[in-house]
Amino acid sequence: MGGPAAVSGDDGAGYAHLIDRSKSWWKNTRLIKLNLCILLLLITSTTNGYDGSMMNGLQSLPQWNQAFNFPSGGKLGLLSAIQNIGCLAAYPFSPYMSDGLGRRTAVVFGAVIMCIATVLQTASNSVGMFIGARFLIGFGLTFAASAAPVLVTEIAYPTHRAPATSLYNTLWFLGSIIAAWTTFGTFHIPTSWSWRIPSALQALPSVVQVLLVWFVIPESPRWLCSKGREEQALQTLAYYHANGDRTDPLVEYEFEEIRAAIKFDREVAANVGWLSLIKSPGNRRRLRIMIAIAFFSQWSGNNLISYYMNKIFDAIGITDPTTQLLINGCLNIYNFIIAIIAGLLCDKVGRRPLFIASTIGMFVFWVLQTVCFALYSETGNVMAAHAFIAMIFLFYAFYDIAFTPLIVSYTVEILPFALRAKGFTVFNFALTLSLIFNQYINPIALAHLGWKYYLVYVCWLAFEIAFIWRYLIETKNRTLEETAALFDGEDTAERLAHHAAEHLGIPPSDSHSDGEKGSSEDIEEVKIAI
Repeated sequence: MGGPAAVSGDDGAGYAHLIDRSKSWWKNTRLIKLNLCILLLLITSTTNGYDGSMMNGLQSLPQWNQAFNFPSGGKLGLLSAIQNIGCLAAYPFSPYMSDGLGRRTAVVFGAVIMCIATVLQTASNSVGMFIGARFLIGFGLTFAASAAPVLVTEIAYPTHRAPATSLYNTLWFLGSIIAAWTTFGTFHIPTSWSWRIPSALQALPSVVQVLLVWFVIPESPRWLCSKGREEQALQTLAYYHANGDRTDPLVEYEFEEIRAAIKFDREVAANVGWLSLIKSPGNRRRLRIMIAIAFFSQWSGNNLISYYMNKIFDAIGITDPTTQLLINGCLNIYNFIIAIIAGLLCDKVGRRPLFIASTIGMFVFWVLQTVCFALYSETGNVMAAHAFIAMIFLFYAFYDIAFTPLIVSYTVEILPFALRAKGFTVFNFALTLSLIFNQYINPIALAHLGWKYYLVYVCWLAFEIAFIWRYLIETKNRTLEETAALFDGEDTAERLAHHAAEHLGIPPSDSHSDGEKGSSEDIEEVKIAI
């Protein structure tokens, strides 16, 4: 399907021979600069991670509970879920800003809104003001989070694309770590600043982005080409990917590939709309997988721990706020390390094995959590409570190997360029919808059902294993043409190859000529170009 190699899950089989391997990337000052720019985009994810962990920590702070009249049940669920309701409200608009005004514009716009909202959240003196501020944080986050991973994919050096995109979601835990230890550190402040300081620090990633994005991060070469600014796109590719050499073979390859894809999209896919996601069998298969992993990433029991850990600890007899905050801080560091390792290994191990291992492991250790929770609830067994904490860490080890690093990168790489912005928005919409439901329902269900509520997730995780085993497709080390064949069938891939051949000046007959020298190389170039 249409789109650049940027969304491929491989290391660039079609241009592997064009990669300069004479020296490591960390010895190339331009690539160091580019990767620092990418890091500035990756921290968008930390804002989301910070929010979840902060709300978890605030619930353990007596000062916060007193300020907001000890929220519980539906009120507590709304306080947690409102940020994601704000995200939901922005989804209809975010892809149009990203595609129309540029990726950088969307990131900065979202960051500015989040800075303003964080000021309001920090200054809150009522539940209504706190809720309104968190709604705005979510609204701004959608614009930044919809554009940042796409920009990472489109500016990264070819061999760095898959790991860089996988690390995007992994940095959720960086924000979570900062929030967990901040609330732990402010716990002993006797005034309202014990919760206002964590609230204020939530703006830090956004402030950094507002100050730096416009000045240091390049705009997407693909977006520039789509707006007719080809000279600027070529200059950007040359500067970062070839030390300024516009005639470098890799730069020429990438540039021509982008031009061919943009031309193809304009001629063939110009009228692609939202309904295109369900019109063809291939796109329906993509949609089914995207929506499934979005819901699985939030409905695997992880958010019960992430947002309401203090309620669970209270239920198993661990009521000391200091102990709760300490465990939360250690858990987030542990998650961060595992998720980074898994993200860096995704091209070696493969997506499907990681997802299968993740769902099976989560099922096993969630069942054991349920047993421990039930034993403590029914018999008061203290050892069962301690074992429960160990099971949380083991559960998250398996969650982190797939659902933290891969859900964004996998979604991006299976979408054709013409549907990427819309498809990624649908994915985020489904993820946020599932998160809102969980955040609102979890505290109510946990209060009424206790350990029996864990049985719901036991059944759901069993369903996840069956779905992943049946439907998730491996995309490791595949070109875009091969990925298209997986979803749309060989006929579609062949038709697209012929279409691209015409625009690259290669006669269609040459692609099938067994007697002509170089025909196999020609068709391989055509396939990579689409």
